[in-house]
Amino acid sequence: MRVLYYNWVDYLDEERRGGGVSVYQRNLMRALADVPGVEASFLCAGVSYDFPGGGAPRWEQMRHGPDQDRARRFEIVNSAVLAPAHHGYGSPAQVSDKATEAAFVDFIDKTGPYDVIHFNTLEGLPAKVLERCRIWPDMRVVLSLHNYYPFCPQVNLWHLERETCGDFDLGRKCVNCLPHVHDPRHMRLSGGLGYKLRLMGLTPGTWAFDQAYRWTMRIGGRASRLMRKVRGQGERLRRGGRPGELRPMQPPDGAPFAARRDAVVRLINDHCDAVLGVSDAVCRLARGFGVLPDLLHTSYIGTREAAAWHQTAPRVFPQAEDGTLRLAYLGYMRRDKGFYFLLDALEKLPADLASRLRLEVAAKRGDRATMTRLSELSGRLAGLTHADGYSHDDLDTLLAEVDVGLIPVLWHDNLPQVAIEMHARHIPLLCADMGGARELGNCPAMTFAAGDAAAFADRIRALLAGEVDMDAYWRGATAPVEMESHLAELMRLYSGADPR
Repeated sequence: MRVLYYNWVDYLDEERRGGGVSVYQRNLMRALADVPGVEASFLCAGVSYDFPGGGAPRWEQMRHGPDQDRARRFEIVNSAVLAPAHHGYGSPAQVSDKATEAAFVDFIDKTGPYDVIHFNTLEGLPAKVLERCRIWPDMRVVLSLHNYYPFCPQVNLWHLERETCGDFDLGRKCVNCLPHVHDPRHMRLSGGLGYKLRLMGLTPGTWAFDQAYRWTMRIGGRASRLMRKVRGQGERLRRGGRPGELRPMQPPDGAPFAARRDAVVRLINDHCDAVLGVSDAVCRLARGFGVLPDLLHTSYIGTREAAAWHQTAPRVFPQAEDGTLRLAYLGYMRRDKGFYFLLDALEKLPADLASRLRLEVAAKRGDRATMTRLSELSGRLAGLTHADGYSHDDLDTLLAEVDVGLIPVLWHDNLPQVAIEMHARHIPLLCADMGGARELGNCPAMTFAAGDAAAFADRIRALLAGEVDMDAYWRGATAPVEMESHLAELMRLYSGADPR
């Protein structure tokens, strides 16, 4: 069986872009190398461009980065679709671009045939490549939903970087959704320069790469800002008229964004053999956006964290004998992840509850105001410790004395990696009722309404009072999926069988 995987960035990317999806793809390629009869290849697009002027889209075997797997890693250079998605926010090419589609078809034609193509996203390619896949009628087409890009050009259904988007108002809310929209020409210049430096053998993070990149992009950025200023002045004159002249205002035109969603959903329904949501929550949202129920399957990703599940057991709860509870927040100091909600909720917590909590925060330090809030909050709690980021090797030490993991997300977080990391070590999770994390524990008593400080406080009170049955929690919990089980599920799906 020949399988082609796609993601917008190389899974061995030296800048470690792509987050958890790249980690997943890396683990998947490593595991498939040991499966007899399976040959896996990989394609990416949307980040490499010819410097400085670009050119026609083309494909090539990976010519930069690590030597590992070089023979089975490919990329499309000069894609009309910039990746990640916000670099080309709302571009019509996200739906269709003939030149990029032609490069994709040529790649399949020259390197195939493939039995399966598995898209981990459509970022970096026109969605119409799904239709082009039908040139090869025997090739199965699978799409995984690690985010909400098919329905949301911002990717995460996170409006104006401050709240979950439940209704895009026929596309009108999309028009001004991003606080800052990137200049596509500047992003292609950036991608082109990075590509050029990599081909020269320079590695991101080294002094030579960073200096060359910084100074070239600084010059290009100034030129880009100047051009935007000139164009903006002309646009204001065109739209605003003369001083004192009254002109009618028009509502935002959401039609292009509504058409984008309709077109991508239609292409998925017409040309995918299966759509995999990484949690039940993702599948429910996808159905709501119009993806056919018969196509959808929940497929929890395989993870090496599953090994910890067999090496640990549920802990004595709570571990401390002084009546305190140790909570842990891992990940990022970001609004969508619920970090600032958590600060608000703990600041509002009644003093008799707050004084019985110890909090661990493992996240890259924020700005001065954020760190000041943490410092001040420490005075209300029984203890507060902070780690300025962490690695996988730090987890066992960081989590050794933790009683409860916190997943206070404010967006539809598909299935946070930090939730799996803690759950696999038998740390119960207190989760907001959004996204897939709550499916790990399957415990309503450990769930609160997202963004509701009073509901959060009620669950803290219940935990401190011993009202949550932890034995019942672990009886209802879902074991993390091992890579071997996940691979077996994928192989059933790839062969056309029901993966369940």
